[in-house]
Parts: sequence; structure tokens; C-alpha cells
Amino acid sequence: MSEYTPPLRDLRFVLNEIIDIEGLSRLEPLSEATPDLVDAVLEEAGRFSREVIAPLNQVGDSEGSRLENGVVITAPGFKEAYRQFGEGGWQGMSFDPEYGGQGLPFTVATAVEEMIGSASLAFSLCPMLSRGAIELISQHGTEIQKETFLRKMIAGEWSGTMNLTEPQAGSDVGAVRSKAVPEGDHYRISGTKIFITYGEHDMAENIVHMVLARLPDAPPGTRGISCFIVPKFLVNADGSLGVRNDLRCVSLEHKLGIHASPTAVMSFGDNEGAIGYLVGPENGGMRCMFTMMNAARMAVGQEGLSVGERAYQQALSYACERIQGRPLGADEGAAIVEHPDVRRQLMTIKCQLEAARALQLFTAQSVDLARHHPEAEAREQNAALVDLLTPVVKGWVSDMGVEVTSMALQVHGGMGFIEETGAAQHYRDARIAPIYEGTNGIQALDLIGRKLPLAGGQVVRDFLEDVRRLDDELAGTGDELKSLRQSLADGVAALGKATEWMLTAGDDPRDAAAGATPYLRLFGIVAGGYMMALAALAAQKRLVTGDDETFYRAKIATARFYAEQILPQAPGLLGPATRGAGTLFEIDAETLNS
Repeated sequence: MSEYTPPLRDLRFVLNEIIDIEGLSRLEPLSEATPDLVDAVLEEAGRFSREVIAPLNQVGDSEGSRLENGVVITAPGFKEAYRQFGEGGWQGMSFDPEYGGQGLPFTVATAVEEMIGSASLAFSLCPMLSRGAIELISQHGTEIQKETFLRKMIAGEWSGTMNLTEPQAGSDVGAVRSKAVPEGDHYRISGTKIFITYGEHDMAENIVHMVLARLPDAPPGTRGISCFIVPKFLVNADGSLGVRNDLRCVSLEHKLGIHASPTAVMSFGDNEGAIGYLVGPENGGMRCMFTMMNAARMAVGQEGLSVGERAYQQALSYACERIQGRPLGADEGAAIVEHPDVRRQLMTIKCQLEAARALQLFTAQSVDLARHHPEAEAREQNAALVDLLTPVVKGWVSDMGVEVTSMALQVHGGMGFIEETGAAQHYRDARIAPIYEGTNGIQALDLIGRKLPLAGGQVVRDFLEDVRRLDDELAGTGDELKSLRQSLADGVAALGKATEWMLTAGDDPRDAAAGATPYLRLFGIVAGGYMMALAALAAQKRLVTGDDETFYRAKIATARFYAEQILPQAPGLLGPATRGAGTLFEIDAETLNS
């Protein structure tokens, strides 16, 4: 497996020239995030990712985590790296300084988390879930709960988990059966949860489980679910750890990838019942958990980008070193990077990664503006934009991650199928992201069912209009960006037509649902094209000054490749997105196998 090189130059380009990271520092709560500080944070995060975490990726895959006598032992080096992660303040970058956070923009934390995930996706999952748990307690917890849990979690001394899924329920959260029985100032929790990432491990002193369960008199469905903090060790009044709570890891799942990340089956309340503390109102657990889920959905989308970047770097390195065959028109052999089809694959990966990175950070900037902008209207507009883009980021980017890691493996040829090269690990690790935190089919349904109708469809129409406004700027660039202008116009036209069809779909809800996944892909491709257009325009402006010409020329060439090879897929998705469910159900289930 090749070494990891953090993409600092591209991260700086997106932060400084596509989005306005310096502008965020003019918001009072983010005033410490000066350009110099942000640059220093990125540099140190890159070093930490490259030197401390990246060497663990392959050993984590081969060694994995194991359960011994109820104790989960993580892969060699993980415990020490996690200690350094906490001591370095990486867990608390964007959290409230009142509880030990650094108060940096979420956008900066997002850039850092990309590098951590590229270094080792399996390692990054623990702090990712902890971030979501911190968000949940920060927004919905009582002052006592915040004082009890946040400082240690933000410091990286305690980790957090999300406990939703149960064996009989799967993604149907409304079918949760875990019980919560009131007892004084707490509740007794009992039930079984599956697929719990880092549900048990040896890296943190305590694990703070966020658990969904039902009260005895709760109404059915999601309306009757409550959310509870259930720590592995109870916390004494002075903040020290007390007795072990009544919960245990029953087993670890054997998985396709992310072997170093322990995926636990958790049993709560085998004896007297695990002690839990209600977060938010009784029967209001889904609202609380959505805070954690939405944070996780953005992070899981980024996992596709992170693993895709690592796979791309390895494929590029291999392609530049592997001598095989003669390029067309050449007299002697050359590295396979000179063969057109290999170059096509590498450029296909590169352009989509750059589009995804820009979209991820663009959305993260909207999170910061939704939280910290001084004007209420701007906060509301940005919050709505985040709502709209979250399923796109999660779904499109994670799907892209699987596709590009597969393509990176293909660049290796037969050697990619051999585990020792490491290319297969990237492919296996990336495959979980389209499944995590609500499968991408669920994200597509969320997009068409909940997000498109926001403000009567005005949120999505405003986004489409922002994309269309670039046409005038692109027209003023001459012939160099002609293909980008035309492809983006065709793409946004297709997305606009599909959007209006989704907003006015007929009485049969299956029609819109049948096109939801093609629609999400169409949206992602066009949103990526929007980002690449912004990148190309920014690069052209910098070329006038004569700065770093090689980098900016490459930016324009990559954007043009996206326009010529990726964006033309968008109009082709209009039909699948709007065709309806007719042919899906012409054959009954019994004859599908005939």
C-alpha cells in the first residue's frame, strides 16, 4: 500500500477560492479562525494523518478488532493513535470552548476529517460517531448532562455511539422494541442493538451510548421513541467513573471491510436494566436522534471521498511506475499512465473527487452560516440549504466512493485483485458508506419526500437558480470553458425538469419513489458540475496574476473533463427519474425468478 499524501493544496484552493473561509472568521463566534490559523491547522492535521494514522490502515485491515472475554481489543497501534488524537484536540475542533472545544468553523473540521478518513477509515469512525453524540447532547441535553459528558467527550477521553438498529427492525426505526422503565431520576434500559460501530473498545475510558427505546405507555411507531444517554460506566458526582453499567458486547460482526472498526451487537439490561438518562422530551427521541443522524450522514458521504482519495493516490502511483505495453504511436514501452484508457480512469476519479470535495466543504460552510450568521433570515436560508444538500452529499458522494475505488482497483489490473497491494481494501472499506446511516435508497426518498417540498419547493428552485446564474460568467470566458457551459446548462435543465416532475407527481406515491435514486444521482452530478464550474472560474482569475500556473491549468482541464465525461450523464437520467413505477410492478414478485 502506498503512503498517503494529504491533498492540502486542493483543500486550500476550495477553502480560499471557491468558498469564503476568511469570511467565516468575520462572524463573531468564529473570529479566531484567521487564515493563518486555519492553514496551520490543516498542515498539522495533514502531518498527523500521514505519520500517525495512515500507517495503521493496512495492519488494521489484516489484524482487525477482536472480542476476548467481553473485552474488545482494537488493532495494534489504534489505542495509542487515539490517545494522540485526543491530546491533539482534534475531537473538539468545532465545539463550544465553554466545554473545552476550540470554536473553529465546522468547515475546517470537515476538511480535517477528510484527511483522517483517508488515512484510515476504520479509525475515523470512532471520532465520527463521537462527534454526532456530542452534537446531540449539545443541542438537546440538560445543563447537568452537558457538564457531565461533554468535556470528556470533546477532549477525546470518552467516545460516543449511536444505538438505533435492532434485529427485527433494520432501517424501520419505528419498529424498535428496546424498553425504558422510569426509576427516579433515571430509566432502566433493556434490549438488543446491532451494527453498533465502536460499541465496545479499549481506546477510550468510557463509552457514551445514545440509545433509542420505548417507555411502557409509548404510542406505536416513531412517535413513541425516546432517546437516552447510557454510559458504559456510570459517572460519579465529582466526574470520576463509577460502577460498570448493565450493558455488554455480545459479539462482533465479521465484515466485508473496515475490519479494524469493531461493529458490536450490544445487549442492554441483562440483569437489573442499564441505567439511562432521558435526552429531550419523552417520546421525542427521533428529533434528538436526527441531530446525530444528519451529522453522521454528512460524515458518511465524506467517507466516500476519503477512501476514494486514498485509492486514487495509490492507483496513480502504480500507474506511473508500472511499465507495460507500448502506447499507441510509440516505439517502446512506457508506464501505463500513458495509455488512454488508464488515463481516462484516473481522470474520471480525479474530477469526481474534486467535485465531491468542493460540494462537501460548500455544504459545511452553509452549516457554519446557519449556526453563526448574525441575520436570522440568512441562518434560515442556509439551514434549509443544508437540509436539501445533506441527502445528496451522503448519497451521491458515498456511491461515487464505491465507483472510484473500484476503478482504482481496475487501474492495477490483476495486481489490484491481490490483497497485498492494498487496492482491494479501499474497495471493501468504501462499500459500507452507501449502506450506513440510512441506505442511499432511503436518502433518495428523503430528498424527494421531505427536502424538495421545503418552502413549497422554493429551496431547491433557489439552488437551481444559483447554478443557472453561472451561465453569464462562463459565457464571458471565451472558448476555453465552452464545453463546461453547455454541459452545465443541459444538466441543470434536466434537473429542473425532473424536480418539477417530482414536486407534482401523481397520486401513486410509487411513481416518485421509483425515480428517487436516479434523481439523487442526477442532482449529485449537476451539483458536482456547479462546483467544477466555480473551480474553473476561480482558476481562470488566478491565471491572470501568473500564480502557480501548472496547478490552475490542471484545475481548468479537470473541470473540462468533468463537463465532457460526467455531466453528459445528467440528461440521460431525466427519463429514469420521471418514468414512474409502471414497469417495476408489471411482473409480480413470484415471477421475478422466471
